[in-house]
Amino acid sequence: MSSELIDKIQTALNSIRPFLVADGGDVELVNVTDDMEVQIKLLGNCCNCGMKMMTMKAGIEEGLRNAIPQIKKVTSIN
Repeated sequence: MSSELIDKIQTALNSIRPFLVADGGDVELVNVTDDMEVQIKLLGNCCNCGMKMMTMKAGIEEGLRNAIPQIKKVTSIN
């Protein structure tokens, strides 16, 4: 993956991160596959939160796909 794409993903994650940190969580970029799947790792309270699927879909995935439309999927490797 290009460093420009990685930078865009990191910038998008940085815009989402304050909301996660406010609840004691965080997110880390792990990988971007050739077929545009972004793999992340949820950290802190996000790992065991009952709302983590909602956070993944409505927060992280939607935020990333709005910023970078070519992203096909966002998955957590936790």
